[in-house]
Amino acid sequence: MVKDGRGVSIRLLLLLGLAATALCYLGLRIWTGQGHDLPVASWGALVVLLFLSCGVYFAGLPVRRFLRGQATKSLNPLRAMRTLVLAQATALTGALVTGWYLAQVLVLLPVFDVPSRRAAMVRLAALAAGGVLMSVAGLAAQAMCRVDGDPRDHDREQDRDFSRDDEDDPSREH
Repeated sequence: MVKDGRGVSIRLLLLLGLAATALCYLGLRIWTGQGHDLPVASWGALVVLLFLSCGVYFAGLPVRRFLRGQATKSLNPLRAMRTLVLAQATALTGALVTGWYLAQVLVLLPVFDVPSRRAAMVRLAALAAGGVLMSVAGLAAQAMCRVDGDPRDHDREQDRDFSRDDEDDPSREH
């Protein structure tokens, strides 16, 4: 999931969403082919997705303020790590949610001309957009938790500078 310390990437989310869409589409085609209806999707689910997205985004703000030096209180490193993990999980979940609802839209696409099915497709498309919003909020919060540069690199540079000073100093014996 995390490669070279870069975190969850947009490419990973697109691949995960595409895979979820394909697998769910196949499963739903089989399900509806046996005479079953699609799972019911409600507008309440969209409200939940919006609240989750906002919650994750606002959870990342204190970390961003701390990293920019604008925080009035100190930040617990464990809280920052948990915020990062929550952000990444939200981004991945958003991709899966998007794939699930897009697959349902694709299953209903052949019957788009039926008004009741069209209303269901609009609702499912809105829920898929809510999944995209979750992914965007997760990526945004992950970006807020990003620390520029590795502190270990800074320590190594200082060690190198000290060793150069020792080499340049003629009064010191090596």
